[in-house]
Amino acid sequence: MVGAKSRNIAYLNGKVPSWVSVPTSVALPFGTFETVLSDKINKEVAQELNILMDKLNQGELGALNEIRNTVLNLTAPTCLVNDLKEKMQGSGMPWPGDEGEQRWEQAWTAIKKVWASKWNERAYLSTRKVKLDHANLSMSVLVQQVVSADYAFVIHTTNPSSGESSEIYAEVVKGLGETLVGAFPGRAMSFVCNKDNLDSPKVLGYPSKPIGLFIKKSIIFRSDSNGEDLEGYAGAGLYDSVPMDKEEEVVLDYTSDKLVTDCNFQKSILSSIARTGYEIEQLYGGSPQDIEGVVKDGKIYVVQTRPQM
Repeated sequence: MVGAKSRNIAYLNGKVPSWVSVPTSVALPFGTFETVLSDKINKEVAQELNILMDKLNQGELGALNEIRNTVLNLTAPTCLVNDLKEKMQGSGMPWPGDEGEQRWEQAWTAIKKVWASKWNERAYLSTRKVKLDHANLSMSVLVQQVVSADYAFVIHTTNPSSGESSEIYAEVVKGLGETLVGAFPGRAMSFVCNKDNLDSPKVLGYPSKPIGLFIKKSIIFRSDSNGEDLEGYAGAGLYDSVPMDKEEEVVLDYTSDKLVTDCNFQKSILSSIARTGYEIEQLYGGSPQDIEGVVKDGKIYVVQTRPQM
C-alpha cells in the first residue's frame, strides 16, 4: 500500500543502532489520491481532469501542466483530515492545524504538489520511453518531521566509481540534502572508507557548493511512487518531495566550518556516516544501499534507504 521509502523507514525503525535515529513518519497510502478525487466535493475537479487526460492520451503534452495545476484545486475531505490528524498526533508528530488554518493549507498544498508530480514532463516521458503504462503508477506520500540539519549526506555502500564492494563512498553538504541531490552548482565533500577500517575515512574532495539550504523545524511530504521501485526503471528522483515551509538559502563560508578545519571533528562525523552505511547494509543482508540522511549536533538521522542501482 506504500512505496519502498515508507516500507524501508518502517523496517529500519527499532533495528538500527541506538546512535542512529529515524525521523517520525506516517504515510498516505496508494489510492488516497484517487479516493479524494472521487469524493463528491471534488466532482468538478474530477470532470476537468478527465478532459485533460483525454487530451494527454491524444498526444497533447501541454496538458501535463494543466493537469498539475488542476490537481492543486482538490479539496480535502473531512474524513481524510481527521484520519491524518489522528495518525500524526498518535505518532507524536505536530499537527499543522493546531497552528491555524493557514498552516494546514500549507500542508495540504504540499501533499497535492507531491501527487501532481506524477505528471511532471520528465516523469511522464520516461515511462513512455520504457513502455510503462503511466496510468498504473501510484503515489503514496511519506510524511516526515524535518530535522534542521547541520549537514546532509548520501552514502553508497559499494563505491560507484570503482565497483569496489569493500569501500563505502559518501558525499556531504552543509544544510539540507536538496543541494546534494538537486541541480545545485558546486561540489560536495566526498570521501571513501574501507569497511574493514571504518575509523579511517579518506577525503577525496573538499566542498565548493556556494549555497546551503536551512529550515526551521517543519514537516516534509516525500513522493513514494511504485514507479521508484521497478527493476530497469530509474524512477528515483523523478517525483517531487515538498517541505511545508520554504528553505532559507545561505551563502556558505567553508573557512570557518569545522568539517573542513577541524581534523578530529571531520574524522568523527565522516566515520559515523560510514559506519551508518555499513550497519544498514548489514540489515539488508549485505545488499548495496543508497542511503540519505542528515547530521544534527553530531547525531545521525537516516531519512531513507533503497537498493543501490
